[in-house]
This record gives sequence, structure tokens and C-alpha cells, in this order.
Amino acid sequence: MEKKIQQLFSSPVSVTGNMIRVEGAAGALASNQAQTEKIFSDKWTEAEQYQHIDKLYAFQYDWFLSLYGFESEETLKQYLQTKKVIIDTGCGLGYKAALFARLAPDSLVIGIDISDAVALAAKNFGQLTNLYFIKGDIADTGLRPGSVDFVVCDQVIMHTEDPEKTFSHLADVTAAGGEFACYVYSKKALPRELVDDYFRKATHEVSSEEMWAFAEQLTELGKRLSELNVSFEAPDIPLLGIKGGRYDIQRFIYWNFLKCFWKEDWGYDLSRSTNYDWYAPSNARRFSKEEFLQMVKDYRLEISFFHQEEACYSGRFLKKQ
Repeated sequence: MEKKIQQLFSSPVSVTGNMIRVEGAAGALASNQAQTEKIFSDKWTEAEQYQHIDKLYAFQYDWFLSLYGFESEETLKQYLQTKKVIIDTGCGLGYKAALFARLAPDSLVIGIDISDAVALAAKNFGQLTNLYFIKGDIADTGLRPGSVDFVVCDQVIMHTEDPEKTFSHLADVTAAGGEFACYVYSKKALPRELVDDYFRKATHEVSSEEMWAFAEQLTELGKRLSELNVSFEAPDIPLLGIKGGRYDIQRFIYWNFLKCFWKEDWGYDLSRSTNYDWYAPSNARRFSKEEFLQMVKDYRLEISFFHQEEACYSGRFLKKQ
């Protein structure tokens, strides 16, 4: 397996257990990206201890199927059988990479993440002999062009220093006839966008303790608004990008003014963590549908499947032969 791994990279690699180290990897990170590394290291190290972490995993497994056009886990399993090399970029705690490795035991699966979460992933999923992890920058993986049959970048590319550059790199390492699965945040109503952008400019001056306290306050706000159980009919306000319709009061504020996430079955800790990772990183680009599809076109990929909802756009994109 080590020989197969070496062939994927343009630089020498060393393998210790299920951890890969790429020699001569990129040096110092840009300041925003260094901040992102610290934030997600803190988040995932803490999240692993949460009581309801299994509910996050279950939700994400099901959502992945919806985001990328798989009717069931069995459909995904059948799809992966032809993918000999699978890369999960921005893998966090590695649970989706582990899912791929279980569904495709004859494939080589590699999870890459900028944060310290990869060490936890390597420990937690060490029993999967076809699964390996790398701590590194997904915008500069060291992988050879055209070397990966299925590249996944799920809910991550927005947090890189230059999402277009990252998209270009991951499209480049996708093999001819392979697919690149990618997700981006969608742009929200104008008041929400302005609050998000304004606040993120200040995050470098906010301590980690203050950010976690802020996340707790947002979580409590979301919880209290949800408990009101009040719905109303909102008018269209096109100049602000506010869509009319029937809203629960918590969701109206959430989509249009301020992210105050609350999910009852996840509990307090996971909801707080979700609010934290939205506002803590300075790098968190949002895209219009047109902007996302333009990236796909610019890198000469074809749409195999496309999905959109209020929060995001996602799809599987084919690299032509």
C-alpha cells in the first residue's frame, strides 16, 4: 500500500501507521488560514467529546447522500466500487472518510485536513486498513495531477484562503473520467451578509474564550426563539434579498439577519459548536449559484449532479476524458 501511496504524490512521502507525511509540504500559512487551522483544531478536539456526536455523524451521512445525488448508502457503495483512489479533503474527524473506506474496502481512501483533528481521526479509525490521513493544506495537497478517481470537498472549500485556487487544484488532481464533489455556502439576505462580513473582520481581535461565549449566546438565542413556536407570513423585500413566505420566527432571523443555530435533538454542545464554526473563521466565503457554476465551467468540468437549498449549493462534477 505504501508504494501505491507514493505513486500518488509528486514528492516523497513517509507512512507511519495510518498517517502520511508529505516531504517538502507547503510552509507557513497565510494569517487567515493559520487562524482557520487553530479554530477547527479547537472545535473538533472539543466536539469529539460531545454526548450527541453520533447524531452529528448520522445527520451528516444522510445529508451527504442528498447533497451529492445518492438515493441510499447502497447507491453510494455501488458508485464507489469503480473509484480506486478516494480523497476526502477537509475531513475533520474523518467520519465520512471512514464511511467511504468501509463501503469501498478495495479502494485507497485518504483524508486530508489542516487541523489537528486528523490525529484523532487516525486514532479512531485505525482499524480500517485502506484508510490514511494527512495533516495539510487542501489547496496544495502534493498529489499528482489526474491521480484521484473521486475527490470530495464537502462543506470546506469556503474556509480556504482562496476558494477558486483550491477548486482549481482539486479539479486538477481529479482523474479523467473521475468526479469532484464540492459544496459551497450560498449567499443569504443582504442584512445577514453584511453582519457576517462585518463581524469576521473583527475575529482576529477576539479571543477564543470570547468566541465560545459568543457562540453560547447565539445558541441560547436560537433556543429561546425556537421555544416561542411562533410563525408568521413575511412579505417579500427584494432590495434586501428577503424572501416572503411562512416562517418560524427563529428561522426568519436565522436566514435573514443572524445565524443563531439551534437543533433540539443535537443538544446544546453541538448547536454551540455549529454557531462557533460559522463566525470564528475569517475565511468563510459565500457564493451565488452563478458564481459556483462559473467555477465549474472555468475548470472544464461537466455537471453530473447539482443540488441547491437555502444554505448551500453542491454537486458532483465530471472531469472529461
